[in-house]
Amino acid sequence: MKLASSPPSPAAPLAVQEPQKSAPPMPSVRAAWLKRRDFGDWFYALALLAAAGVAFLRYGEAMDAYDTAILALHVPILAALGWAWRPFRLFAAAVAVLALAGIWLYQGDPARAEQTFFLKYLLSSQTAIAWMSAFFFIATGAYWIGLLARSAFAGRTGSALTWAAAVMGAAGLFVRWYESYLLGPEIGHIPISNLYEVFVLFSLVTALLYLFYEGRYGTRKLGALALLVISVSVAFLLWYAFTRGAHQIQPLVPALQSYWMKIHVPANFVGYGGFALAAMAGIAYLPGVQKLFAGRLPTPEVLGDVMYKAIAIGFAFFTIATILGALWAAEAWGSYWSWDPKETFALIVWLNYAVWLHLRLTHGVRGTMLAWWAITGLLVTTFAFLGVNLFLSGLHSYGSL
Repeated sequence: MKLASSPPSPAAPLAVQEPQKSAPPMPSVRAAWLKRRDFGDWFYALALLAAAGVAFLRYGEAMDAYDTAILALHVPILAALGWAWRPFRLFAAAVAVLALAGIWLYQGDPARAEQTFFLKYLLSSQTAIAWMSAFFFIATGAYWIGLLARSAFAGRTGSALTWAAAVMGAAGLFVRWYESYLLGPEIGHIPISNLYEVFVLFSLVTALLYLFYEGRYGTRKLGALALLVISVSVAFLLWYAFTRGAHQIQPLVPALQSYWMKIHVPANFVGYGGFALAAMAGIAYLPGVQKLFAGRLPTPEVLGDVMYKAIAIGFAFFTIATILGALWAAEAWGSYWSWDPKETFALIVWLNYAVWLHLRLTHGVRGTMLAWWAITGLLVTTFAFLGVNLFLSGLHSYGSL
């Protein structure tokens, strides 16, 4: 029997779709970051802007477009650094006060370096760098006492002295810059032109990198080793000053009379500072060293992270410096690359740390091998910086011991 089909049901009315309300736009990372700024952040940024304005009004006639651009670029860079790392603000303020005081005390007369008490014993470049050296040596001892005796007070003392040393070193370099112009406009130059000056820069940069990670990880246990490499550098620059008279300001050799020097050399030494700190973390990472100090050093996890981040920062700046050096070479010698010994060893250094980072990032390599690699990398870097000038000749052979 055929079943009757049921009548079709009436079509259901189509549902009216209401327009969907769009979700409120998510604030951008930059907007959220700016929103977190407080009064102190903006006051610091405005102080930097005002300082740059005063510098331009006072010295603008002696500045070309390149100098003006560098001055303007430093305002957002230093502002961002001070926002991300608040202790840097006090450091920058202390350096500014001491450097400006030293410049004011000269009153345009270089002879006042021996006539004015505060210049002679505190704020002339040579004296300020001597104070830096003393503070670094004492800080190294304090950190070692803190490490061996498990003394928190000694560790805090080492940290305070390291900050003081960095302040005096930076102020000394700024005052030395001014002193060079007091000797004559044709002599004036940024103080990063010889081994004495760049070893001050290296000590300063390495100390600031260490202090950043000391605050980041909340531990002073690496300070004894980090300050050790700085003290070795300070010992060298003092020997170089006393035996070669390197503290005397000299006119630039023709090869260095270029605006490229003002950015190539500082970028290079941020790289060197990162590599040096990574090597000291690598020494602390070694199982034998960990066993020797019986739990007094940071954990291998912390040390491995410091190694990685210090090398990453150093590699980034060393890459920038290498590119800038190629541009400088093209202007000075007509070729971006000449396989000069200095250039060749710079390439070796770059490849060394590029492979280190490649293994760490893409293959997940960890452990003692990378620690030994970081230590060996510093030896290679040291030869590329000093050894090439001492033992090999080439286009860069304009400085020696």
